[in-house]
Amino acid sequence: MPLTVYNYLTRSKVEFQPIRPDAVHMYVCGPTVYDHAHIGHAKAYISFDMVVRYLCYLGYRVRYVQNLTDVGHLLDTGEDRIAKGARRERVEPMELVETYIRSYFEDMDALNVGRPNISPRPSCHISEQIELTQALLERGYAYVANGSVYFDVSSWPEYGKLSGRRIEEQEEGARVEVLDEKRHPADFALWKAAEPEHILHWPSPWGAGYPGWHVECSVMATKYLGQPFDIHGGGLENIFPHNECEVAQIEAATGLPFCNYWLLNNMVTVDGVKMGKSLGNAIFLKDLFKRHSAMTIRFFVLSSHYRSPTDFSEPALEAAARGLERLTSAAALVRERLREASPGEMCPEIVPKLETCRAQFEEAMNDDFNAPRAIAALFDLCREVNTLLNSGRAVSQGTLEAIDALFGRLAEDALGLRLAETSAGASTAERELLDGVVRLLIEMRREARAARDWDRADAIRTRLAELGIALEDGPEGTRWRLSR
Repeated sequence: MPLTVYNYLTRSKVEFQPIRPDAVHMYVCGPTVYDHAHIGHAKAYISFDMVVRYLCYLGYRVRYVQNLTDVGHLLDTGEDRIAKGARRERVEPMELVETYIRSYFEDMDALNVGRPNISPRPSCHISEQIELTQALLERGYAYVANGSVYFDVSSWPEYGKLSGRRIEEQEEGARVEVLDEKRHPADFALWKAAEPEHILHWPSPWGAGYPGWHVECSVMATKYLGQPFDIHGGGLENIFPHNECEVAQIEAATGLPFCNYWLLNNMVTVDGVKMGKSLGNAIFLKDLFKRHSAMTIRFFVLSSHYRSPTDFSEPALEAAARGLERLTSAAALVRERLREASPGEMCPEIVPKLETCRAQFEEAMNDDFNAPRAIAALFDLCREVNTLLNSGRAVSQGTLEAIDALFGRLAEDALGLRLAETSAGASTAERELLDGVVRLLIEMRREARAARDWDRADAIRTRLAELGIALEDGPEGTRWRLSR
């Protein structure tokens, strides 16, 4: 089954065919770095990290560009988010930016979100944004008003082709700043004149100012990926006006298609209510990490399709922790047995079971990156593994190595789950410590049984079961596993 994706440009699921046979160029709108990352950022960047990982799994070389917006992202009031944040914390704008870039990557590293190949900033691409604005003026798609430059949406007949929104449907004041100097309320800023007190501005042919939010992404995407490029990713809530404006200005300026596929992730809700800082229900990742492991959060995000809304709640996170534990426990049991296994070839009867799991996983991911179905295939693998390892039969080294390699290829490489970490966030060293403590109790139980102290032996087993540790007696001795 070939890889198919839902392309918001055509509103249909289509076969993915990159421009180059062995490489994919992808751009994703990154965060505006004026505060710490929240659960909405986790949904977006885990989702596109999964896309990058699976494209690499299929053998593509991926050039992944994700910007870091450090100027020009305006509030509905027209105020720059970075400038507002700098005043809030009484620091220089670029000091604010550096602080929250470090914070952002710290959180993404914890979530095992791979670093983009290029992380450009608008403030480092001012000249290119001025050049694009000049090209639009020369072609008659923009106009100057009081030192600002606006894109004339009425001059571009295809405006609305991505979002499906027509100019006539745009109400005054809806998501755009309405100014008397605009010819139409939907016209958007390519360059904004800076007031004398504005702390972020650069010289331009139209006076001191700063770039508009939309022009930044168009410039940085095409500079590093060419035009057209393969995939543009981002949040569905930004399809209008941001993504729509990106398409209009770059295609009007160059006469070339912007990109071939638009992949957009859906929003996060909190207990059924749309999440937003203005609503006061934004959940910052640093606060969330105090209660849940980063891998639990990643598993939670992957448990819903990237194009579906994800409803955040504490019960949902707890359910994700239990689901992740099923995977980590099975993988840990395989690796534990592997340390003790005798040399031997892979058991022939396990081959079709592993192949079925791989095929089901790939079928799910080839269907528009359906991670929930892919996780279901991994759960089927866990069931097969637990049945095999708890059968009491000796399992060869070759069999265990094949199972371990499949867990690593699918769960770790393609989905980015660190299986060496439990849902409680334990590292490999911590798990080894737990293993040593449980083995000590197993030895104490063995000694009690040898002394016919059945009450003491049963008490050890019962107490461990209450803690979520199951003991399994077999011909090769007693083994343990996490039961929840």
